[in-house]
Amino acid sequence: MTTTTYLESLYKGYGQSFTLDEVLFEHRTEHQELIIFRNSEFGTVMALDGIIQTTERDEFIYHEMMTHVPILAHGNAKRVLIIGGGDGGILREVLRHQSVEHVTQVEIDQAVIDMCKQYLPNHSAGAFDDSRANIVIADGVEFVNECTETFDVIISDCTDPMGPGEVLFSSRFYEGCKRCLTEGGVFVAQNGVAFMQPEELVTTRRRLGPYFADQSFYNAAVPTYVGGVMAFAWATDNTELRQQSVELIRERFERSGIQTRYYNPALHVASFALPQYVLGALDDL
Repeated sequence: MTTTTYLESLYKGYGQSFTLDEVLFEHRTEHQELIIFRNSEFGTVMALDGIIQTTERDEFIYHEMMTHVPILAHGNAKRVLIIGGGDGGILREVLRHQSVEHVTQVEIDQAVIDMCKQYLPNHSAGAFDDSRANIVIADGVEFVNECTETFDVIISDCTDPMGPGEVLFSSRFYEGCKRCLTEGGVFVAQNGVAFMQPEELVTTRRRLGPYFADQSFYNAAVPTYVGGVMAFAWATDNTELRQQSVELIRERFERSGIQTRYYNPALHVASFALPQYVLGALDDL
């Protein structure tokens, strides 16, 4: 019996494969290929243009670290802006913070939200219906450059810097995010797997440099983002926020009452410790 497999094509000469137990949705155009399928190990899997975007089994690691690290580091985040994140996982985790009063999410394509509600409902878990959430269908770069509101935390949940997602790694986008942040606010973004994509970290830090006093990265091990630990860009003008004690983060975490599956205060503090090969690449800037 022949087993159909899905081979990820993010890296030349290296990748991972998944058995396709059932194809739930497939959409091919001249410009992109989207597929959602079932896999016995990772549940429902979504891939875009040959790159795994999210899986049902391990999405909590990515979404918890993208959300709780900046919010708890900030300590008093009331207003949050999410760029991208159409699957709803980031929105779900942000809204678990009862101290957050308002969330604006900017997604370029309503169809992405609708599709993820249907095929990956546990990602959003009803978050799109929360009264604190304001969903805006628009281009993220244009939004941050035209927005008159400000936010305490901005989370850019974007695809890799190729195709439509490339503009969310541009200087114009970072400049727009800076103008939308309150004083001492925090910007974070996914930044690929550091071992396989070190040039992305170097480029991101160079582009963030003109706008933020502190630009760095933190990391987490997400199984389906293969090749090493996943890097998250970190930028703020408050240089103390990524050097807070585990005791302070624990106090804030316990006060939030949130139950997590990956994130905890010790991991929060430790996530800012970067591998030496990353520090070496950044030291050249």
